[in-house]
Amino acid sequence: MPKVSLDMPSQILDDIKKHVGDEGKFVSVADAIRTACRKMLDQLDQIDARHGRLEDLK
Repeated sequence: MPKVSLDMPSQILDDIKKHVGDEGKFVSVADAIRTACRKMLDQLDQIDARHGRLEDLK
């Protein structure tokens, strides 16, 4: 799996970490970020489909 490096404001990272761990929804910060990216891409696909642009992206 490729690795990605990014800069992120500490406030966002702190918020993500609140949802990570035994009591959280995600097992790691990386898992939370991957899930957020997948959700965003799904939402963008839905928007593109509504505007008839989805076939242009394939």
